[in-house]
Amino acid sequence: MNEDDESPLKFPCQFPIKAMGKSDCDLDLIVVEIIRKHAPDLSEGAVYNRDSSQGNYTSVTVVVNATSRMQLDAIYQDLVDCEAVIMAL
Repeated sequence: MNEDDESPLKFPCQFPIKAMGKSDCDLDLIVVEIIRKHAPDLSEGAVYNRDSSQGNYTSVTVVVNATSRMQLDAIYQDLVDCEAVIMAL
């Protein structure tokens, strides 16, 4: 039995990944670059940005076509390792 058999997700599936950070950097470009290493087939409308009410923080949501739990784990690890990303959900 592999990891994907134990996951409640059924792969492949559309999976939203959200990262948050300060608004003073190009967070959307950074997050997309990280995710593209693991999911190169991102579609044009896969990225959504939202600024906080005071404009100090930005959240970036990227919907990926997830193929495995291992792929998602690698994406989250790279996002957490990036100093521009404060939080990844």
